[in-house]
Amino acid sequence: MYKILPRILVSALLISLMVACAGPGTSNDETKGWSADKLYSEAKSAQASREYDKSNKYFERLEARYPYGKFAQQAQLEIAYNYYKDQEQALALAAIDRFMKQNPAHPSLDYALYLKGLVTFTEIQGFLAAISQQDLSERDPKAARESFNTFRELTTRFPDSKYYRDAQLRMGYLIGALANYELHVGRYYYKRGAYLAAANRGKALIDNFSNTKQVEGALALMYHSYDKLGMTAYRDDTKRILMQNFPNSQALEKDMTVDIYWWAPI
Repeated sequence: MYKILPRILVSALLISLMVACAGPGTSNDETKGWSADKLYSEAKSAQASREYDKSNKYFERLEARYPYGKFAQQAQLEIAYNYYKDQEQALALAAIDRFMKQNPAHPSLDYALYLKGLVTFTEIQGFLAAISQQDLSERDPKAARESFNTFRELTTRFPDSKYYRDAQLRMGYLIGALANYELHVGRYYYKRGAYLAAANRGKALIDNFSNTKQVEGALALMYHSYDKLGMTAYRDDTKRILMQNFPNSQALEKDMTVDIYWWAPI
């Protein structure tokens, strides 16, 4: 008993000394003593070299050490950009939302919105690449809607933004993709004999995406669906509208059971 206690005390003393020696004063922090300019410069250099983790480490230390300096707010945006380039969509969106919440009147708010739209736009492309061989009829393209809404907010709030034109072009692509999605789902229902659901999906496309070329296909889908349901008055009225708006249309001759991919142009 008396021999064991001194050993315990000696061990405890050694552990305490080891912890003290490993304290913050001897931490191996290469950025210790760096100025805000130095931190920002090194973070941008790492970013240019696509070392996004390293770049974010510097930006985070910059923001923590100089929270009221000229680089602090910019660091938040740079962190979001690094996450975007590193395909960390969730982290990028979280960083952008934090910046927008903390800086609602920042002069770079249009860029923050543009970057947010790009993040979800890129998510769509990754999603499509992953599921290109899968059936999408039970999938809602949520990212496409979010991306469109973000770009729309940008173009509405900042019509003079340098990102305005590119945001408009991306919105046009997204509208086409969403319209194609509605048409794809309608054909999915038609192929499985759910003709009323198919007709309703075609009508929804026309109601929500009336300025897209997919309207022609939606009217054809409605025509064939009403024909299958024996709803001849609706069928004939739909054909009349189709021919009035698309006098040279051959959409009625297309096989409604042939699958289309909603992200591909038709």
